[in-house]
Amino acid sequence: MKKVIYLIAFGLIICVVIGYLILLIRPFVYEQDTDSVKEVSGVEDKVHLKFWRNYGNSAENRAYAELIADFENEHPNIIIDMESIEYNNYEVKLRTDIVTGTGPDIMAIDSPYLALYANAGTLLPLDPYITEDVGIEDDFPEATIEGLKYEDKLYLMPIIESSIALYYNIHLFEEAGVSFPDKDPANPMTWEKTVEIAREVQNPEQGIYGIDPAQGFGGGEAPAYFKLPFFWQFGTNVLSPDASTASGYLDSPKAVKALQFYQDMYHKEVVATLELPSEAFEKNKLAMTVLGSWAITEFENNELLLGRDFGVAPLPKAEQQVVPNGSWALGISATTKQPEEAWQFIRYITSYEAIKKYVTITKDVPARYSVAKDLPVFNEYPYNIFLEQAYNYSQNRPITPAYPDISKAIKKLFEDIGIAKRDVTSSVDEAIETINNRLKEIE
Repeated sequence: MKKVIYLIAFGLIICVVIGYLILLIRPFVYEQDTDSVKEVSGVEDKVHLKFWRNYGNSAENRAYAELIADFENEHPNIIIDMESIEYNNYEVKLRTDIVTGTGPDIMAIDSPYLALYANAGTLLPLDPYITEDVGIEDDFPEATIEGLKYEDKLYLMPIIESSIALYYNIHLFEEAGVSFPDKDPANPMTWEKTVEIAREVQNPEQGIYGIDPAQGFGGGEAPAYFKLPFFWQFGTNVLSPDASTASGYLDSPKAVKALQFYQDMYHKEVVATLELPSEAFEKNKLAMTVLGSWAITEFENNELLLGRDFGVAPLPKAEQQVVPNGSWALGISATTKQPEEAWQFIRYITSYEAIKKYVTITKDVPARYSVAKDLPVFNEYPYNIFLEQAYNYSQNRPITPAYPDISKAIKKLFEDIGIAKRDVTSSVDEAIETINNRLKEIE
């Protein structure tokens, strides 16, 4: 009996000890569990934003990578999942995935295509997020901001602007004894003078061509970007101011004159050729070409030096001095579940400090006046040419949901009069019919 009592007493003592130990260590276990929950919660609380952009050159890719790293350091609760997509596939993939609901939270859009996305309701208007300190009114060119609006609502925020200029081959000019063009951004040569110089410099027998006036006959958006300025420079537009018709504009006497001038460079003056050899400018087979500011770095990477091998002058003018503007800008998907965080990212990327870092790497024209003012490179030759033109002599491409079809129609129009040497008037009539039919569809 005593043995049984001893065993029971011993068991009770063991239970008390174990209970005491549990009470003793429980706070530590609970604290560890709480920390574990916090760690898991911390992971779950991070916001992941899908950001899509077109795959750019090495400088652009580096700039975005560095800015995203900077943003995530300052915003540890937001992760930016950037996907860079090849230009040729970008538009198709973006439009397809938006429809299927698998698109991004934040997207880069080439500004002339803005109206297509805004009209479809796939972009979030940014006006509710814009405060005075963003600087929309006083730190961005008016033309830049107007090109990012549709029906008076702002849908995109810019990082950079674009501009094109005349590049000339110094060796070919010197061999021909021709003076270099003026470097003053406000004093471009006329197109007539440019054609005259092209005649003097070219040497068809040696395979040396005078000028590539608008980047040949490539694909994508380049044909419209490089060729629409001919209409503006000759004092006309492709569409009416309300973007409702091409009639009376694309077939105006000034528009026909611009197109005839372009055709004559290939088939009457013969200072331009339909097929250029590869790297014609770099290999001293092309005296003049029209390119953007990005070409300076590309040429220098290929061991061509500014001032030794090539120079830059303002884009030639006709009745008016005009260059195209518009570039890739950032917008928010209308279906994102994190609009506030998406805006935080866009606001950061388009801030003074971020744009300054971006253009220091890429040498693109900054969208903010304040950045251009504080970086000497943009106030000196040759980048001052691109900057002054973009800020003071630029024009937006037509702002309409029909723009992609207008771009294609312009591409075909210049191919018809350039490559096929078709009659300008009949080619214009076909382009107008195509454009007007598309405009009627979106009324």
